[in-house]
Amino acid sequence: MFNFVSRKKRIVQIVLLLAVLPFMFWGVQSYRSDSQEGYVAIVEGEEIQRREFEQALRDHQARLRAMFGGNFDSAMLDSYEVRDSVLERLIQQRLLFLEAISNGFAVMDSQIVTEISQIPEFHLDNKFSKKQYENFLRNEGLSPVAFESRVRQELLLRQLLDGYSEYGFISDTVADRVIYLSEVQREISQAQIKPGDYLSQIEPAEDEIGVYYDAHQSEFFLPERVRVEYLVLSLETLAENEPVSDEAIQAYYEDHPNEFGQPEERRASHILITAAATAEEDEKMFAREKAEDILEQVLQNPQQFSELAAEYSDDPGSSSRGGDLGFFGRGAMVKEFEDEIFQMEPDEIRGLVQTDFGFHIIQLTEIKEAKIADLADVKKQIEEILKLQMASDMFGEAAEDFSNTVYEQSDSLLPAADKFQLKIQETGWINRNSDEPSVLADPSMMNAIFSDEAIVDKRNTEAVEVMPDTLVSARVLEHRQATAQSLSVVRDEIVERLKRLFAEEKAVEEGRELLASLQNGAEDTVAWSEPKQVSYMQPDGLNQEVLRAIFKADTDSMPAYTGVENMQGGYTLIRINQVIKPEAIDEEKQINFSKQLQQMKTQEEMSAYLDGIRQRYDVTVRRDSY
Repeated sequence: MFNFVSRKKRIVQIVLLLAVLPFMFWGVQSYRSDSQEGYVAIVEGEEIQRREFEQALRDHQARLRAMFGGNFDSAMLDSYEVRDSVLERLIQQRLLFLEAISNGFAVMDSQIVTEISQIPEFHLDNKFSKKQYENFLRNEGLSPVAFESRVRQELLLRQLLDGYSEYGFISDTVADRVIYLSEVQREISQAQIKPGDYLSQIEPAEDEIGVYYDAHQSEFFLPERVRVEYLVLSLETLAENEPVSDEAIQAYYEDHPNEFGQPEERRASHILITAAATAEEDEKMFAREKAEDILEQVLQNPQQFSELAAEYSDDPGSSSRGGDLGFFGRGAMVKEFEDEIFQMEPDEIRGLVQTDFGFHIIQLTEIKEAKIADLADVKKQIEEILKLQMASDMFGEAAEDFSNTVYEQSDSLLPAADKFQLKIQETGWINRNSDEPSVLADPSMMNAIFSDEAIVDKRNTEAVEVMPDTLVSARVLEHRQATAQSLSVVRDEIVERLKRLFAEEKAVEEGRELLASLQNGAEDTVAWSEPKQVSYMQPDGLNQEVLRAIFKADTDSMPAYTGVENMQGGYTLIRINQVIKPEAIDEEKQINFSKQLQQMKTQEEMSAYLDGIRQRYDVTVRRDSY
């Protein structure tokens, strides 16, 4: 659900910091501006520009970094699901803005002035300062006009949504009942009525087999099939025949030592006092003085480096480990930091080292020397690299020549096989949905194989690129049309199907009859499982259908019995031995639980409201543009 900021001056602070609300508006003018970059969606005639979408993604990444610190992985944003979620939220924002306008909501200038004047970041000597306001926005890359537009729109949306976020209500009776249902337990035992126990008793009649065959003939069709021979031209197949001299292998080995071993790595710890490159000079000076004080403590007691890092370092990813950054090679750290590390001796401490992140105090803790593999151990690897390089240089020309050969001499694959020293391979019977061999499973390849040119005219298929740097041409050897299999051919399969089907029906029938007799007071001779306690909060592996049956059962007298039909076949009998009521709920727990229920209800109402808005407006999404 949209997570709008809901309270007074906090709303504007979070707008400024982009920490909680990642998807901000960019002003009404930007909604109507033209763009050469294209758009990703249209909402009621208004375009959502690609640049707005990309900015929303960047803001989302900034929010995740703020939340997860050093544990953040930027690859989290690379998925289609995340990009789709970002766009959906932008669409929801636009819809809500249109809804607020159409319902006559408005924000007066005086409201904006009041909101902004209450923000502590804009205060000097406990009073609003216009200069402080402008400087702060400048550092954040915002103009007053753009910022005030954002504040206006957030206040506008808050008016629209407050009715949902502020006035959700859950009665004490409902809260008490939900708490009870979530914590009450029932002790149960189970017995499974399995279809497998009845298979040996069932033998379908001939008329039943015939009826099933008539009703399911489409399931017994053999699809159109072919047997083909084919050639694969790829970088790898082309490289196999390329000669490589020992001199070339030796030269490559000497020119690329880092590819055949482990480069030098160093392990270090640091203490970081942050000071952004864009920070004011007085802020940087404050950070430097703090770092110098810590450096003095480190130099006096080097053995306490890890304790001081844990206490003072602003790097959340390493401070919990005493500042330890682990092993890393060249290129892993920023240049200023790396230059110092690779000049230091073990246990040496240096500082202050200034980077765009702030001021570092560094301790080198360990050096892992570079190791180079022997030529004999990597000769085969180098040979394959050089072969691929040579094949890559000529692949474009070879691919064109291969395509021309299979087309111009289309009555056989032999000329192409001889020319490129390729092996002709054959398949068994395959259909359009076959996924083996994988090089033929490409849709374009299958279309070529099952074309009239290949089947009727008996020509080679064109050379199809089934994956990067891989071309395939095929030739149909045999072809069979789709045909229905006779009853005599599929009779055994139908018999097995019917036996399973009738066994499942028999197990359910027996289970229901046994349940009815137990509920009517018959003697309980069932071999029950060991008893266990279950609840909605602790289902102990039971699915929702079974839980519902357990908690719907009448427990006025014990033991109580119920049962459910299994989705995988068969029947589950359940005996309820006792009801274990929860302890009395204290007032604080009830209050907290009521708040959670209220939040859930608010979320559901808001979700329903957003779904309703989506239905009332015209929304077009360009799925291929993001």
